[in-house]
Amino acid sequence: MGELPQPNLMVPIRSLGENHRARIAEHLLTLSQHDRYYRFGFAAKDEQVRAYVAGLNFDRDEIFGIYNRRLKLIAMAHLAFSSDSRVSGSSEFGVSVLEPVRGRGYGGRLFERAVMHARNEGVTTMYVHVLSENTAMLTIARRAGATVVRDGAESEAHLSLTPATFHSQMAEMVEEHLAQANYQIKAQAKQFWDTYAGLQRAWMPAKREDHLN
Repeated sequence: MGELPQPNLMVPIRSLGENHRARIAEHLLTLSQHDRYYRFGFAAKDEQVRAYVAGLNFDRDEIFGIYNRRLKLIAMAHLAFSSDSRVSGSSEFGVSVLEPVRGRGYGGRLFERAVMHARNEGVTTMYVHVLSENTAMLTIARRAGATVVRDGAESEAHLSLTPATFHSQMAEMVEEHLAQANYQIKAQAKQFWDTYAGLQRAWMPAKREDHLN
C-alpha cells in the first residue's frame, strides 16, 4: 500500500487518554441498538458497553476522537494492537459516529488517522472485522486498498501498511498538535459560555424581584 491520498475534509482528530473515559462511555451509550450492532457485531446492552469502556487499555491501544464545539464526543475510533510490542505487529480498527453527524466523512478521516498512527508505530497489517451488511465501513477499507474477505454474515478487511516515513511522522505530530490546540480552544469557550449562562440565570430572578418591588 502506498501513501493514503490527502483528505479533503479537515477535522481535528485527537488521541484520547484515561481522562476521556467518561465521555467515551457517554458516546457509546448514545448509540442506538442498531448502531451498537454495527459497532460491536451484536446489539450490546448498556452493561456490556460499560464493561467495554472499563476495559479500554490506553497504554497499549490508541483511541481517537472528534469533539464538537460543545465538547460532545461525536465520533471515535479504537485502534487495538495485537501486543504491547507494536513493531511488525498487527492492529484492529473499530469506529462509531453519532447519527446526526453521519455523511460528513468522519469515519473515513478516523480510519486515515488510525492508519497513519499504525504505520508510524511499525505495524505491518491492519484488520477490520465488520458485519458484511456494514457497507459504509467496507467501502472505507476498500478505498484505502484493503483486501476484503467475506465469510457469511461477517467480513474481514486486511490492509498491508508501508513503513513509516519522515513525512508520515511529521504529519501525525502536526495533526495531533493542532487537534490538542483546537480542543483547548473549545474547552475555554465552553467554560466561558457556561459561566455566562450561570450568571444570566442568577441575574434574571434578581431583576424580576426588583421589578416587583
